[in-house]
Amino acid sequence: MDNQELEAMNNDTDQDANASAAEAASEMVLAEDQAPESDPPPAPDNPVLELALKDLQSRRDELSAEITLLTNRKQQLDAELKTSFAGQSDAIARRVKGFQEYLGGALQDLVQSVESLDLVVQPMVVQPSPLDQQASDQQGAEGQNASDTAPAIAVSDTFRPDEALIRTALQRFLQQPDVYADPWSLRRSIDARDTALLEDWFFNQGGRGAQPSRGSRPRNILVSAALIAIIGELYGAQFQCLVLAGAPERLGEWRRGLQDALGLGREDFGPSSGIVLFERSEALVERADRLEERGEVPLILIDTAEREVAIPVLQFPLWLAFAAGPNERLDDDDLL
Repeated sequence: MDNQELEAMNNDTDQDANASAAEAASEMVLAEDQAPESDPPPAPDNPVLELALKDLQSRRDELSAEITLLTNRKQQLDAELKTSFAGQSDAIARRVKGFQEYLGGALQDLVQSVESLDLVVQPMVVQPSPLDQQASDQQGAEGQNASDTAPAIAVSDTFRPDEALIRTALQRFLQQPDVYADPWSLRRSIDARDTALLEDWFFNQGGRGAQPSRGSRPRNILVSAALIAIIGELYGAQFQCLVLAGAPERLGEWRRGLQDALGLGREDFGPSSGIVLFERSEALVERADRLEERGEVPLILIDTAEREVAIPVLQFPLWLAFAAGPNERLDDDDLL
């Protein structure tokens, strides 16, 4: 009895122990099921893995910085390209196109102008001067020199009636200058050699011929101003002075010199004014012909730089050419 009771007691004890163990296991399983899934177990520490991750992160940062730098450089190059080539090329193309259109129109106008030109050379008709149509009632001796009679005929037919007025004006020009004289009157004084030159031109050459230069262009302009003042007293508004100098610089000196010596203004120089400046003898001859057709008298003055007098100029009644001396420099171009 005693052994059976002991075995029964042991069996009860084992069952209680097994039940307690089962309950404990079920509680552990339940606790594991109820634990949050978002909390993984901490990873074990690995120094090699950490170093690899740090190296990759640093290389990633370097590549990102390099990409940013290259992106900025690309944007800068694009901006420079637009300003230095693309944008400018468009503006240049528009300018070239506009110039092409202008050039085409100009060439068309030039072609039309050339087609309208009369290319046939018109013969120049030289009308004889009234001095060339004079008739002489006296016949000289057969052995008399023709050069001795020509000046006498020119003086008697041209300036003999006004000789007293001319000599009086020349004597007045030798006195003190009248700086307040009326326009077209000489406001400067000249010397005896200037008056001798003008007397020879008036009374020996009959108002047509060459005279030696006075040594410089300003001095020749002063003598010409005295001549213009006298011709103005003789012919009034029925004459026009034509100056031939052949270069704008020389013509500028003539304009300033005559303007100062005669008290003139800029309005006195021009095609319809009292003094006209010319660079070519052909244009001067055409102007002189038109003046004679209107009954006016052209007074032609030729600068020392003109080496020769054009033949058509010789037909006009009044012309004075200044001949340069051997030691006088005609033009700066002569030294080249």
